[in-house]
Amino acid sequence: MPTVPTTSSTSTNSIFDELESQVRSYCRNWPAVFTTAQGSTLQAEDGRSYLDFFSGAGALNYGHNHPALLEALVDYLRSGGIVHSLDMHTTAKRDFLTAFRERILAPRNLDHKVMFPGPTGTNSVESALKLARKVTGRQHILSFTNAFHGMTLGSLSVTGNSMKRNGAGLPLTNSSKIPYDDYFSGAIEDFLWLERVLGDSGSGVDKPAAIIVESVQGEGGLSAARPEWLRALSELCRAHGILLIVDDVQAGCGRTGDFFSFEEAGIVPDIICLSKSLSGYGLPLALTLIRPELDQWEPGEHNGTFRGHNPAFVTGTVALERFWSDDAFSTRVKQRSAELHDGLAAIAAGYDGAVVKGRGLLTGIKFPDDSAATKVAAAAYRRGLLVETSGPEDEVLKTMPALTISPDELRSGIEIIAAATQEVLGVPSAPADTPGPQRTEPRGEDDDT
Repeated sequence: MPTVPTTSSTSTNSIFDELESQVRSYCRNWPAVFTTAQGSTLQAEDGRSYLDFFSGAGALNYGHNHPALLEALVDYLRSGGIVHSLDMHTTAKRDFLTAFRERILAPRNLDHKVMFPGPTGTNSVESALKLARKVTGRQHILSFTNAFHGMTLGSLSVTGNSMKRNGAGLPLTNSSKIPYDDYFSGAIEDFLWLERVLGDSGSGVDKPAAIIVESVQGEGGLSAARPEWLRALSELCRAHGILLIVDDVQAGCGRTGDFFSFEEAGIVPDIICLSKSLSGYGLPLALTLIRPELDQWEPGEHNGTFRGHNPAFVTGTVALERFWSDDAFSTRVKQRSAELHDGLAAIAAGYDGAVVKGRGLLTGIKFPDDSAATKVAAAAYRRGLLVETSGPEDEVLKTMPALTISPDELRSGIEIIAAATQEVLGVPSAPADTPGPQRTEPRGEDDDT
């Protein structure tokens, strides 16, 4: 009979190495043992504080333990409210759907149906791919170079990263990759090949059921599609009867300033995948938004045990009402985004070949040396900043601060990145003052607290 370890033998950090799988990753770069968090700050058990430019990989757009969301969640749980409900009707779900329609869909003239596919982003992507194939009767899906759409088999089939794809352990079929915006540095006309083969009955290329795209490739190196490129993609899909799926799991929920990352382009996708910060509190919640005529599911044809996570409905409703009832919060996010871009651009200007990539508060620096970003991130961690990397070779330093971050916190993070970069790459060739955030609007009740 196995012996149960005593509390004393499991109280040290060795338990992580002894019991956890080798698959863990973030803790290898950030080995601190974290205890509490508030806003953009995490506290470790050794007493050290860390500024968070990671935001739970985008699941914490409103920071850690936002007091308004926390209060609503605690009140709901103490009231005996339903926690788990599959897809049954609950008051929490009704409130969330009402807020989502009134605050998000209606102001944008979107009439999409709302599907709860399961708790995660990859659940949303899987449901979108399945529905596109069901509705069109076609199997093939097109996705883009350096795309990332999730870790389940369907999502991996439209993901570009070879390391992630190899983890599937079997061939990933019925999808093809096409060049993302600026993949050929402007040397080849956008969609030239695709237009030709779709219009040529002798090309041997089957018409796809759908094309899935990220407006900003969060895991693929922070490439951000131009609005005109997204519009051309949307027009191509419409002309050829191909469904357009926008994966807004990471870049959505306000990360680029607008609630949806594609709003700037003025397009209306057929299917939209959302997750990450929908709950606003890090609680699992995902949606698949579907144009009404595409909602052709049979009851129960796609389901999931945890698709009705009522605590997430509660915090999600508060987040929608608090942050998206008008344009004030979006305006502040765009201001913080400009300040972040300026600060990173000042750092990049000091190192030949370094460029700023991304959009909104999903922005980073690509250095000429592909190994530099990982080293800078490690140096930043030693200085008390959590910042990760992006791209197939981890070649981009990726920042994702909370949308509610204060100007002072944003400035501090930029200064840490500047110091970490200098430690790794040396004194910049053209030292520049790293511009920091200056508050240009009055502080409102929905600002960074």
